[in-house]
Amino acid sequence: MADQTPLDRFKQALTGTARALAREPEVEVAWSADAPAASGKNFRVPLPGRTLPPEQASEARGFADSFALKLRHHNTALHARGAPSEPVARACYDMAEQVRYEALGANNFSGIRENLDAAVELRTASDPIARAQSESDVPLQTALGLILRERLTGAPIPERARAGVEMVREFIEARAEPDLEALALSLDDQKAFQSLALDMLRHLELTRPEENESGDNEEGDEEDGLDQDEDQDEGEDSGEAEPQTTEIAGEPSEGEGDGETDGDTESSEEMADGEPSEEGDEGMLPVRPNRPWTDIPNDFEYTYFTDKFDEIVEAGELCDAEELDRLRAYLDSQLAGLQSVVTKLANRLQRRLMAQQNRSWDFDQEEGLLDAARLARVVISPGHSLSYKVERDTEFKDTVVTLLIDNSGSMRGRPISIAAISADILARTLERCGVKTEILGFTTRAWKGGQSREAWLADGKPPHPGRLNDLRHIVYKQADEPWRRARRNLGLMMREGLLKENIDGEALLWAHQRLLGRSEDRRILMVISDGAPVDDSTLSVNSAGYLESHLRRVIDWIEKQSPVQLVAIGIGHDVTRYYKRAVTIMDVEQLGGTIIEQLAGLFEAE
Repeated sequence: MADQTPLDRFKQALTGTARALAREPEVEVAWSADAPAASGKNFRVPLPGRTLPPEQASEARGFADSFALKLRHHNTALHARGAPSEPVARACYDMAEQVRYEALGANNFSGIRENLDAAVELRTASDPIARAQSESDVPLQTALGLILRERLTGAPIPERARAGVEMVREFIEARAEPDLEALALSLDDQKAFQSLALDMLRHLELTRPEENESGDNEEGDEEDGLDQDEDQDEGEDSGEAEPQTTEIAGEPSEGEGDGETDGDTESSEEMADGEPSEEGDEGMLPVRPNRPWTDIPNDFEYTYFTDKFDEIVEAGELCDAEELDRLRAYLDSQLAGLQSVVTKLANRLQRRLMAQQNRSWDFDQEEGLLDAARLARVVISPGHSLSYKVERDTEFKDTVVTLLIDNSGSMRGRPISIAAISADILARTLERCGVKTEILGFTTRAWKGGQSREAWLADGKPPHPGRLNDLRHIVYKQADEPWRRARRNLGLMMREGLLKENIDGEALLWAHQRLLGRSEDRRILMVISDGAPVDDSTLSVNSAGYLESHLRRVIDWIEKQSPVQLVAIGIGHDVTRYYKRAVTIMDVEQLGGTIIEQLAGLFEAE
């Protein structure tokens, strides 16, 4: 078509090629401003520039080819059945399977080989292996995957990863040389390849022998059924996604990771103000512990080493207007698929609020609406005049609502997309009802420290320094700001590199203090998070429950002494352990409806 751009035509060609390679006519390919990912038949690949630079076009093709090869050659049920339980072993197991199905394409098609090479280069550039300074810094799954890829396809180790691979090559090859040779002979048989991969992990001392034997027995019991259903399972790939990086159906999952495909891309973080992060994959995927309730010590005092590097920043200051427009357009593309559902819920909230604001009547008035209930007396006694009623505005407290959104790395993908979409629609709805809405976010400026940690190191590492990272508190929309002016800012949540670590207690105090400065009669603070506070730099030099204990104290103080109404929504993790009024959702698609139901409950409770 004449009005199509080169990017549109490239996307059509990419979709057609992916469908042919996967042998699946329902495959859809879309652009991603964040980490590439796949969910079933929906692929998200890197967005190339408008002029389609060759290297960026190859990267997009490479990820599309990888996802298509997985659909065609990978049996999800078989893979899951043999998966080991140890995290490092599972990551290596997933990586070996990814190398297998990509090798099937690379060895048969030279074009696919070149595309996959470009995708591997892109993944490696942001992987911790590219920054490894010692053997302990090297992610074993990445190094093992690159060595296995070298054996199966002959592709060289990417330049950025070469030094890191050489640090662990001797360890891997000394223990698993026969396994590496045997795996090359089993590419076409996933079950045989899987069995050999488990042997390799055992020889690398990543799994226990009894676990592999158990997995093999289970596979043997199901072999006939799997053989019969393999083709069907290939088309029903749901991906072994990390819990905190799942995907909007048919929409992006920045940072998702099928367990197999994104062993590398799970660390495709993160740029802070254009600078690479300093740390490895622990920082890329913060741990979300569901710890049991512990008593807070009476002598517990929360401190910080320094706050001079902390910042409270308007969203528009973190990137230029052009990028903000691009990110907002990207958010709008996701909003299109969810708007009908969330808008219905928003309309329900609006009806509830409007009903509260106008639900009383004055009767026996001289004018107004005809009171049908009193027509009978006019019929009986025609001398009676007609009776009218007038709707009376009931007292509806001035209200301000603050949405405080966790902007940590574990919110990447579907959770942060849904949070941004829900905040966008909620702000519009409440504005129509005369309820002011503020939207805030909280994260840190760096992974595992930053300038605060550098200052602590320069000061000789004094003990018990307290919080040891630079806070970044973001104002997406001020309470008095019209939604139309702030709508663009919400796209910032889609920015790769923004989401890092989270220090919830201080963020809660910040949002609470802003609410206390408001004049409205009713003030509501709603926190959207996916678990406990996590900051590796702080927790490495303080007690294990340091941040969590502070959060509990802050919550307890607000709930017992503050006029602010506090409510929380946990995504995939139990926040009812912290907040008295809270709800936990396991599917982020429930977030929009849960926000609206919780707010409606607060209003109706009044």
